[in-house]
Amino acid sequence: MRSLPTRRAVLGATAALAGSGLLAACSDGSGTTGTGHGSTGHGSMNHDGSSPAATPGGYVDPAGPEVQAAEAARKATGPVSEVKLTATATPLDLGGGLTVRSWAYGDGLPGREVRVTAGGTLAVTLANNLPEATSLHWHGIALRNDMDGVPGLTQRDVAPGASFTYRFAVAHPGTYWFHPHSGLQLDRGLYAPLIVEDPKEPLSYDKEWVVVLDDWIDGVDGSTPEAVLAELRKGMDTGSAPTSGGHAGHHGAAASPPPAGGAPARMLMGGESDVLGKDPGDIAYPHYLVNGRTPQDPSVFTAKPGDRIRLRIVNAGGDTAFRIALGGHELTVTHTDGYPVEHAKTGSLLLGMGERYDVLVTAQDGVFPLTALAEGKGASASALAVLRTGPGQAPTAGTRPAELAGTPLTAVGLRAAQPVALAPRTPDRTIGIKLTGGMEKYDWAFDGKPYTPDQRHPVKAGERVRLEFNNSTTMFHPVHLHGHTFALAGGAGGARKDTALVLPGEKLTVDFDADNPGLWMAHCHNVYHAEAGMMTVLGYQR
Repeated sequence: MRSLPTRRAVLGATAALAGSGLLAACSDGSGTTGTGHGSTGHGSMNHDGSSPAATPGGYVDPAGPEVQAAEAARKATGPVSEVKLTATATPLDLGGGLTVRSWAYGDGLPGREVRVTAGGTLAVTLANNLPEATSLHWHGIALRNDMDGVPGLTQRDVAPGASFTYRFAVAHPGTYWFHPHSGLQLDRGLYAPLIVEDPKEPLSYDKEWVVVLDDWIDGVDGSTPEAVLAELRKGMDTGSAPTSGGHAGHHGAAASPPPAGGAPARMLMGGESDVLGKDPGDIAYPHYLVNGRTPQDPSVFTAKPGDRIRLRIVNAGGDTAFRIALGGHELTVTHTDGYPVEHAKTGSLLLGMGERYDVLVTAQDGVFPLTALAEGKGASASALAVLRTGPGQAPTAGTRPAELAGTPLTAVGLRAAQPVALAPRTPDRTIGIKLTGGMEKYDWAFDGKPYTPDQRHPVKAGERVRLEFNNSTTMFHPVHLHGHTFALAGGAGGARKDTALVLPGEKLTVDFDADNPGLWMAHCHNVYHAEAGMMTVLGYQR
């Protein structure tokens, strides 16, 4: 038995669409935008019935008949799960006496978990009480394109004071999450887990523990994500010539020298990882969290010795990869990014931003640290939660389980479970994308071109598409593809994922089947790199 426990739009969208009037306030005059009911897709349309982005001729419209047909083919015969969500400015208690004012879904961090059953329909009404426009992206879900939540591409902004209902079939079970796709809002408190239950769950376990990792900066000593980006945009000034794409003059992980006045400097200097390389991130965050709590006052999960626990782990961080281990326990990896893998045992895992892993553990007797190191950001940079199955002293913020010492497992070491393995097939189309940019100018991009909403890499329905991401930079990038899952290792039995790490100077080859028509983002899930321009669009041709 189981017990269940900036900018207002993506970069360039406003500038591109302002002249056409397509980004009018997202309201019909009653304070509520269209409802997105069923196959009509009205919720993402402009007042004249056109899509929110100027769709070039020959490409599928985000709410067009091809999208409606794909939604109907999902045959959502299960129940409709209705959820109301409010994005608002609120104080957040992070534990240990630390309270910050930020933005969140409700008054807690993470936002309230949404749990549905595969085969049903999810209807979430987002009320925007923020001082700027927002959106909701359903990370990892293969859904109808006009519900994907990308302002300027698949929908208009949800304006302050307005609301919007996202309604879509949920076909695939797994561990997912949701967050805005508007500016730097993700690096506040606007995120929450989305768990899609499998009605034919093959795993046997007693309890579930949803674990959400985050790096936190908003509201600490006057810092905001926007101020941090402004600091990063000033480029490197370290007293020595910067190397191309990297951080120069590193002497131990720390923040850069403080600027004159204002909040403390947050640029990371001197980080290094034996897995990710010498540039494991841009930002030295003051806090790292598990389920919204600092290590000084961690969240505690209680169980009984011998309980079989399923951990659903989500990295919701903006700029941080986490190396995670549960002291005294071996992890059995069962899923990544919602899809099952051949079970693999490990002491620790490495999660890039946006990645998810499901693992099984058999609880031992005592009190154990679940420690998530901020990979490469210094010995003291970590998050902590506690597993308690009996009496004993709680671990401290400085606890380092022995399991962290080994090489962490990453997705390249996993194989897809046979039922979800991508069938062998020669690609019909190969798209090469070069990852470019660096810290000196903070000019992150694909192919040297910052994102604009009219970009299109053409694909056609029914094709097997190969993506080749060539990383010419000295930093790692977690690349995320909307609306699809791809297979690692060029489809040769590799794990099925929607977010994967591209290491410095290396190439990542993935394959996917073009089976979900629309206009779909591909981008780096470092929110600061994305906001700088490291995004593009894969567009289905009619």
